[in-house]
Amino acid sequence: MKIEVLGVGCVKCNKLYNMVTEIVQKEDISAEVVKVEDIKIFAGYGVFMTPALVVDGEVKIAGKVPKESDIIKWISS
Repeated sequence: MKIEVLGVGCVKCNKLYNMVTEIVQKEDISAEVVKVEDIKIFAGYGVFMTPALVVDGEVKIAGKVPKESDIIKWISS
């Protein structure tokens, strides 16, 4: 599984990245977690507000930090 956190380094973007990496470790999920800061890639996903979370190429949320329970649901299924 590939998990991408899209963000330009703002506080919320960093918070989401840290949340995702902690959840992956805590839940023992086999995934590659990548922080993406290239705005051209954001546009390719149709994301114009950050932070955004992309799981295996599918945008799960954009423009806000989701609840931990939502992140677990998206990456556990």
